[in-house]
Amino acid sequence: MTKIVDLGDDVTLIDLFDLNMESRTGSYVLHSEKLTIVETSASPSIPYLIRGLEQLNIKPEDIEYVIVTHIHLDHAGGVGLLLEKCPNAKVVVHPRGKRHLADPSKLIAGAKAVYGDKFASLFDPIIPVPEERLITKEEGEILDIGSNRVLTFLDTPGHAKHHFSIFDSYSKGMFTGDTIGVLYTPTIQHGFEFILPSTSPNQFDPAAMLQSMKKIETFRVDKVYFGHYGQTNNPQLVYDQITYWLPKFIVSGEQVVADNQNASSEQLTELLTNQLLKMVQEYLADRGVSPSDKVFQYVEIDMPICAMGIIDYLSKR
Repeated sequence: MTKIVDLGDDVTLIDLFDLNMESRTGSYVLHSEKLTIVETSASPSIPYLIRGLEQLNIKPEDIEYVIVTHIHLDHAGGVGLLLEKCPNAKVVVHPRGKRHLADPSKLIAGAKAVYGDKFASLFDPIIPVPEERLITKEEGEILDIGSNRVLTFLDTPGHAKHHFSIFDSYSKGMFTGDTIGVLYTPTIQHGFEFILPSTSPNQFDPAAMLQSMKKIETFRVDKVYFGHYGQTNNPQLVYDQITYWLPKFIVSGEQVVADNQNASSEQLTELLTNQLLKMVQEYLADRGVSPSDKVFQYVEIDMPICAMGIIDYLSKR
């Protein structure tokens, strides 16, 4: 199965079928003189990426740069495996993420703590990236990939401290990873775009997330390219929805903690998950989306992880 979408501006989106789900996670191909890929997803998604490149008549050895917005395994877990097919590619990563791609042992341990017995089926194999193939980009640094295409890197914590976003001068778009949320594309068939913040553990920081969003806003972008999933041409809608939902997520977490002071973190996470799901279901029902709609398959995967991150944040605050 291969799904490829031409987004215009010499950007192609390859669906990576993360978790075997369509429109869950994607890889962006920037067709410039220096062929560049943004995001790889986890290792089980790499066959979809390779087939997508084949369908685009791109030889893996022609890829010069692979950029990962951050090192969570659903964005960068497959990069080592991909590099085995791309002998000439360098990997561009946030400075805080470099050592974890070179030695992913802590990444693996952290993911096992979150995903438990599901870890192997979701993420194996995780292959180290040779240090000589890693490039870091600090705040404001650029990467020239073509005569009319420069990428500018922005330090954008909030979802994770090892997260940058990338402004593309050619498309006037921003690759935001998870910094300003997740686009749930199934709602588009109902006539609207639906975005929720991604608050996964263990570096979630709502104040930093909003500050990163403000930084992205200053670039006056024409479009946002999400890690999950796809493109919107309405950046203001993204800013509005993150501003709407993020405080609601935090207030819900605070209420759950206040009402259940003797509960364990696991119990608090379960209670908050149910609260978030109820809140989202009511919001979507008001817009004509039934609980049986496909969008809830995605939301039901994400909300337990979001709840876990919020409870973790509140415990540290």
